[in-house]
Amino acid sequence: MAVLWTADEVLLPAQIRERIPSDLAYTSVATVLTRLQAKGLVEREGVGRAFAYRATVSDSELAVRKMSDAMAKASDRGQVLAGFVGSLSQKEAKALRSLLERGRA
Repeated sequence: MAVLWTADEVLLPAQIRERIPSDLAYTSVATVLTRLQAKGLVEREGVGRAFAYRATVSDSELAVRKMSDAMAKASDRGQVLAGFVGSLSQKEAKALRSLLERGRA
């Protein structure tokens, strides 16, 4: 996803593979892209005989999805929230307080 987030254009699997700092096989990259498309995180378009990909969500939007999924799966949402809030820096906690206060207005 990080490669797609930094790209200014759609990318072919081979182009994505070139930008990944590991030795993944082309087929592995293509498989991951297919799975990301099924989850709605990327979209593809035909480019010649191949498909090129672009992200459909930002890194922030993906983080929100992950947080929402974690909350939905938790048996004790309060404990999850307490753990999350406890892990925040003072600056992040202050920003969260500000967001919560704005939401109450």
